[in-house]
Amino acid sequence: MNTEKIAARRLSLEEVTKLGVQDRVFVSADTAELKLPDCYVPAFLTKPGEDFEGGSITARTVFQEEVSCLPDDENEAGIYLADENGSVTIEVLQSAGVVLDLALFVPGGDKGSLTALYAAVRQAFGADIVQIWRQGLKEVPDVKVDIFEEQIPRGRKGSDSPKRDRRAIDTYPTRADFIEFSAGWKPVVEIHRPIVDDTPTI
Repeated sequence: MNTEKIAARRLSLEEVTKLGVQDRVFVSADTAELKLPDCYVPAFLTKPGEDFEGGSITARTVFQEEVSCLPDDENEAGIYLADENGSVTIEVLQSAGVVLDLALFVPGGDKGSLTALYAAVRQAFGADIVQIWRQGLKEVPDVKVDIFEEQIPRGRKGSDSPKRDRRAIDTYPTRADFIEFSAGWKPVVEIHRPIVDDTPTI
């Protein structure tokens, strides 16, 4: 396990309320899936400290985990700030690397081109380092589409026309698989129709 010891000080609830979402703090690395007692991870508050109520603070770690805690509760790990003059030394979990979740378009997409792609990645980063965790191959139709997200109607049908926001223009329909749509909205995929400007010119 790769960790780094840093000097830090524990923050009180009053100090946390003065922090913003850009301030880097350290919170417990202990989660339901991974038990790492007495270990911390870099994190940022999910909203300015002054906006939290009831003494409970929520932070999002650099590993995209959300952690909630009560800073003034002595039975909890608490929230720390890096400080060279800090009274304690904490052990901070380091990143091992990055897991990529990519959509790659390979023209033709035959087995030879895919093999060449994997070989090039392994050559660049090392055969024992690059691991393919999930591979979902999908044929891409030769058609471009516009992707919208449309608000799911509530109440009586036909009472209001649904609101619509464009999410992607002139792209492949499989792009919708990789877009995170807002809660209460659904994806709508339509064949791309270029916008024709009929404005008269002189």
